[in-house]
Order: sequence, then C-alpha cells, then structure tokens
Amino acid sequence: MTRRFALIVFDWDGTLLDSEQQIVDCMFATCAELALAAPERDTIRNTIGLGLPEALEMLFPGGRGGLHGRITETYRRHFLANRTPAPLFPGAAQTVTALSEAGYLLGVATGKSRRGLQRALTETGLGPLFHGTRCADESFSKPHPQMLLDLMDTLGAEPAETLMVGDTEYDMQMAANAGTAALGVNYGAHDRSRLLAHGPLACIDAIADIKQWLADHAD
Repeated sequence: MTRRFALIVFDWDGTLLDSEQQIVDCMFATCAELALAAPERDTIRNTIGLGLPEALEMLFPGGRGGLHGRITETYRRHFLANRTPAPLFPGAAQTVTALSEAGYLLGVATGKSRRGLQRALTETGLGPLFHGTRCADESFSKPHPQMLLDLMDTLGAEPAETLMVGDTEYDMQMAANAGTAALGVNYGAHDRSRLLAHGPLACIDAIADIKQWLADHAD
C-alpha cells in the first residue's frame, strides 16, 4: 500500500520538547536584568514558535536596533547558561524512533537558533533520527514557508507527500503557505480552536497519537 506521506516535519518547542517554562523564565530573567517591564506570561507563550527577532517585535514593538539587540544578547546568555534540559513530552522519543524505523523521512522546522537546536538534539539524543533540520536564524521565520520548502528540496519530497506537525498557528500557516498538509497538537502554546482556524487535517491530544492517526488516515 502506498503511503500518503513520505516526509514528516516536526516543530520542536511545544511539539516534541516541553520547553515553555524554560522559555518564559528566560524572558522574565532577561527583562529583570535589563530593568524592562516584563510582558504577561500568556503574551510570551503566544510568541513561542517564531524566530527571536519576530517574537521581540511582538513583545517589545518598535524596539528594533539597540533595545532588541540587548534583549537578544541577554536572552541567549540566560538560555545557554541554563544547564537543566527541558524534557521531551511523554512518548516523543518513542514516537520519533518508531516513525524513523517505519521508514519515514523526518525533519524539524523550528523558531530556535541553530545553536539552540543542536544543543537540544544532543541533550535528547534524537539528532541522528532526523534527516534534515531548519532553524529561524538560517531562514525566514514562520509562517513564511521557506523552512518547509528548503527541507522538501533537500530531502526530495513533494508538498503533497509532506506533513507538518506543530502546536501553533504559525506552524499551520507555514504548512498552508508551503502547500503541505498539517497536523496540530493540542497540548502546546496555542489552543485547538486557533489551530483549526488554519485548516490542519486534524488535531491530536498526545504526540504518540500520530502513529495511530497515520495508520487510520494517511497510510
């Protein structure tokens, strides 16, 4: 039987890695060090998935140049100084492993920097399972389609055989902009209604559910 999807691309933060608390805490620490009024927790959560420049434009509008540069430097220092790795969501490692063993091409498209993603891939041990990864500091940020387009081009997959899996509307919009299908996860930064507004094929409640969903709907 021919599979519908050959390439499955995952978002990282909020989809495979439970890093929300780490991200929010680093932004709070950054604001405290720079004597800035910290945005509300939900406001910070809403930017998870974007590249850092795009997130800062939402959190601190009009602060490009000096202010955004100081925030970027301080945030990255706090993030990299944190030596306690954020945990994978339950079942994430087993799910990625099972999909790899089943012969899917696997990719990551993330708002993280290349340095941040490499650290996370090493800490989780998942790096060897992914055939390609793209980060916001080497591409346009979501919801621009470039990260997905680059991965499809590199791995030889067509849009019709590519599935984007993510927890934010930015992931769903990126998939739509790239002409690929999308699958939302309900446990991340954006709620189910926001995900469904951008036309994913479905939303799942746990990352491990993707295996059964593929068996039921996509294989």
